Amino acid sequence: MTNPILGPGGFHHVCVKTRDWDRSISFYRDVLGCTEKIAWNLRATGRRAVMLDTGDGNYLELFDDPDYVPAPHGSVVHFALRTTRLDDVAARVRAAGARITVEPQDVAIATTNGAGTVPVRLFFCEGPSGEVLEFFQNTAT
Repeated sequence: MTNPILGPGGFHHVCVKTRDWDRSISFYRDVLGCTEKIAWNLRATGRRAVMLDTGDGNYLELFDDPDYVPAPHGSVVHFALRTTRLDDVAARVRAAGARITVEPQDVAIATTNGAGTVPVRLFFCEGPSGEVLEFFQNTAT
């Protein structure tokens, strides 16, 4: 459904600061299959930045900041990437050495808006800079 205020489009990107540029690029490109759309240097610092296409024009933006120390409980709880191959992705993430914090599992979301129960399959892992990723597979959303 098109957003009546914003128009068509939906999710565009989430930005993550990274302390280890090469490790982050490798994780998102080689392990998760994201592709580089654009890369640039940040005007204020001259440090690197990149927009990675996670699929269908949904982006993850990385900012290089080797001095960055993530807050223990930052304001972004997690970001979710849609997948139709959840278990294969979990195997790739595990093989790459990323820490899976919630193992792949089926969950029935009991909605409160009359949409009924929504079945999903999901798992969570920690990214290279401490960011929390959810991988989400379902047909209802």
